[in-house]
Amino acid sequence: MPQISGEFDVKMAPETLSATAAQSGLGRMSLDKRYHGLLEASGHGEMLSVRASEPGSAGYVALERVQGTLDGRQGSFYLQHSGTMTRGAPTLSVTVVPDTGTDALQGLQGKLAIRIENGKHYYDFTYDFAPAP
Repeated sequence: MPQISGEFDVKMAPETLSATAAQSGLGRMSLDKRYHGLLEASGHGEMLSVRASEPGSAGYVALERVQGTLDGRQGSFYLQHSGTMTRGAPTLSVTVVPDTGTDALQGLQGKLAIRIENGKHYYDFTYDFAPAP
């Protein structure tokens, strides 16, 4: 499976929750990303999060639509994020949602890892294309 790496920029902004969700302690953020490199694309999505009473423990889920080019192939796809922090130790899974690839990205499958180094965000994307059904 091919693997590509690059940098991305991310902006997050607080969003309004329903009254019920706000009372439960959830947080909601919008995501606005720009991927650079062999993945030249924009990403837009929504994130829900919660902080635990134990410092350094939290969780989040997000869905993100990515649109642009992947190694010269134009189209869009969705990423599903699931992350936890257990007393400062992070665990993160970011996966392409099956069958969400459009145009030249139909059949896209894969996983994306996120790294933060010296305040900059990087991605490592391992992907492939499933054969047509």
